[in-house]
Amino acid sequence: MQFPESWLREYCNPDLTTAQLAELLTMSGMEVEELRPVAPPFHGIVVGEILTAEQHPDADRLRVCTVNAGEHSKDGPLQIVCGAPNARVGIKIPLATVGAELPPGEDGKPFKIGKGKLRGVESFGMLCSARELKLAEDHGGLLELPADAPVGQDIRQYLNLDDTLFTLKLTPNLGHCLSVHGVAREVAALTGAPLKALPAVPVMPTLDATLPVRVEASDLCGRFSGRIVRGIDTRARTPAWMVDRLARCGQRSVSALVDISNYVMFETGQPTHIFDLDKIHGGLTVRWGRAGEPLKLLNGNTITVDEQVGVIADEREVESLAGIMGGDATSVGDETRNVYVEAAFWWPDAVAGRSRRYNFSTDAGHRYERGVDPACTVERIERITALILEICGGEQTACGPVDDQVVHLPARQPVALRVERAAKVIGMPVTQAQCATVLGRLGLPFDEAPGLLTVTPPSWRFDLAIEEDLIEEVIRVIGFDQLPLTAPVAPVTARVRPEAQRGGYALRRAVAALDYQETINFSFVEERWESELAGNTAPIRLLNPIAAPLSVMRSSLLGSLVQVLRHNLTRRAPRVRVFELGRVFRREASVQTSEQTVAGIDQPLRLAGLAWGAAEAQQWGIKERAVDFYDVKADVEALLAPRIARFVAAEHPAMHPGRCARVELDGVAIGHIGELHPRWRQAYELPSAPVLFELDVAALTSRPVPVHFPVPRQQAVTRDLALIVSESTTHDAILEALMSAQTGGIVRSARLFDVYRPTTPVAGMAEGERSLAIRVELLDEAEALTDARSDEIVQILIAAAQSATGARLRGA
Repeated sequence: MQFPESWLREYCNPDLTTAQLAELLTMSGMEVEELRPVAPPFHGIVVGEILTAEQHPDADRLRVCTVNAGEHSKDGPLQIVCGAPNARVGIKIPLATVGAELPPGEDGKPFKIGKGKLRGVESFGMLCSARELKLAEDHGGLLELPADAPVGQDIRQYLNLDDTLFTLKLTPNLGHCLSVHGVAREVAALTGAPLKALPAVPVMPTLDATLPVRVEASDLCGRFSGRIVRGIDTRARTPAWMVDRLARCGQRSVSALVDISNYVMFETGQPTHIFDLDKIHGGLTVRWGRAGEPLKLLNGNTITVDEQVGVIADEREVESLAGIMGGDATSVGDETRNVYVEAAFWWPDAVAGRSRRYNFSTDAGHRYERGVDPACTVERIERITALILEICGGEQTACGPVDDQVVHLPARQPVALRVERAAKVIGMPVTQAQCATVLGRLGLPFDEAPGLLTVTPPSWRFDLAIEEDLIEEVIRVIGFDQLPLTAPVAPVTARVRPEAQRGGYALRRAVAALDYQETINFSFVEERWESELAGNTAPIRLLNPIAAPLSVMRSSLLGSLVQVLRHNLTRRAPRVRVFELGRVFRREASVQTSEQTVAGIDQPLRLAGLAWGAAEAQQWGIKERAVDFYDVKADVEALLAPRIARFVAAEHPAMHPGRCARVELDGVAIGHIGELHPRWRQAYELPSAPVLFELDVAALTSRPVPVHFPVPRQQAVTRDLALIVSESTTHDAILEALMSAQTGGIVRSARLFDVYRPTTPVAGMAEGERSLAIRVELLDEAEALTDARSDEIVQILIAAAQSATGARLRGA
């Protein structure tokens, strides 16, 4: 929020310098983001009046003017040569006399005015534009001043240029400070300086006319006030003082009526709207929108509303977007003569996020989202009416009574403040008298009991709901600089992570060590990704997406990684290996609300990776080849080591149906690995398919604690088995049969080292069979294994394999 210091000091003028005032606001929670002078330094520039303006004898675009500079010209009017197109007799303009200094230029040095000669004619000064004084960017001509500007007065004094613009960075709970008077009220509470009340002079109605208004949605609008004003002149010029104040608040002047509405909003924090009364058909209805209703807004956009958006409609069509922006159909213009002035209380929940649906924001919506005082709508109508009569009124101007409909106002629940609790939270002693003084200065009504203050929040404070809110008010008024510098008394003890668990950062480092680079992506994604890559047809939708495509919460990390790959490929990356560790969001009815969970939504941590391009970075020692399923499978096995996972053929919406596996650990599925489905490779315009994996982080962070085994006293025996099996028999099935055979734990390991598939018919092998060569390690801790016993165990293994998979010994 931006405003001039001079306007603030009209309502509360504490005995503080500008810097001290800025420091006070910042330390009280209203951060002053920027302090900026209204005008750069210059001097010697006064109000001048052009008495004559004649054509230069030797230049078509120059005029020779005589200018009255008042007491600054002892020898009479000054002769000044000027090239501005609007230099004419009778206007008053900024005059830089000889010796004056204009604002510094690009070189940082001020421009000093001296006597000059232009095309043979002497010039004793310079007539200035707003751009030359760096008051505005307009360079169309001289800065014309009002006709009543006193000739000879210093321009800085006349235009109040020795002023400072405050820019506040307000948090959402400070909606009551989104006005000059609201900030002044806070300054008065912080300093004890008197607060000047807002102008409140009721305008007596001279008409009986009212506009029929019906409020159908009490959960949208709690109060609706309005009045008819007839016979106004909308072409009236906005007073310079109002234009100046609006400009210093960052608002350009539009027209008298619009400027008045904006001025009252900046002054009081109450947004208002002015309808062209003659364009309203029948009366107005305040209701929720209906699906498909169109509305052309004042900004020129045409939108379609639905049941989640509040509107103001007449008998024919929607006329306004409730609490956000008016409609073009009833906008005021130069031909407007009769208006309807409206001020309302819109419930914050009914306005929040609605404008972002249509990709714009407004000052009115910004305030209503945070809460606007519902108790003062009538006073704001009176204030606007008085300004309309003052600026746009005439002999035919008349106004009707204020029609005020109170439908449903917020119920302010009392909040208790325990003095002992406040002292404990603040960290220094505070007395009940101090707390009572703070609450009184803030204008918060309260009841007092020993050690307890019960506050009923006033209508303008939407941020006071719990005891901690009141404790915050106490310390920020007392001053954070009053807090003592005390060391913490609580012991600081490190939380030791169990040895069987590694943290998220250790897991990230482990993935990075495998040549992957970390990416961090939004948790909200395109709905297309969820449908195509996660098979999620009912994702969790966002009520207020930051962008239209990012409308749902992700239940998988794969879509984000595919998008990262596409982003890199458009920049000609030859090799991409990326990963992300983050939360996904899926519906789960069993989840209950807690400090870390939301009812009905499971939020597990997942680790996903993607590899595309060459398996290894280009080098002379290895022949270049594309990364494949088994390269990424080896990376997954390395992450899980020393635990051994099983990879079971499976299907996944994002992956190739024949090149996808489910990763199982101790019989529990922990994720998937596979090549991107050809359909999606083509849909996402990828030159070749990447290999992806996605795993539960809980399984990756759990690691068995290493256990010491003594060096065996006996020597191990190895035997090689060549088993013939059908092509449908998996490697895992064979190894599981061998390891689970009844050998008394003598089989220590079994490892495949060769696969033979005959290209021509071979005796003893049928078509569709293959030979697996497996090396088995045998070890008995108690006694050495003899050849006879080893052969006996081998026969047990062959029998177990035959029983489980139908395998037979080759050559038998």
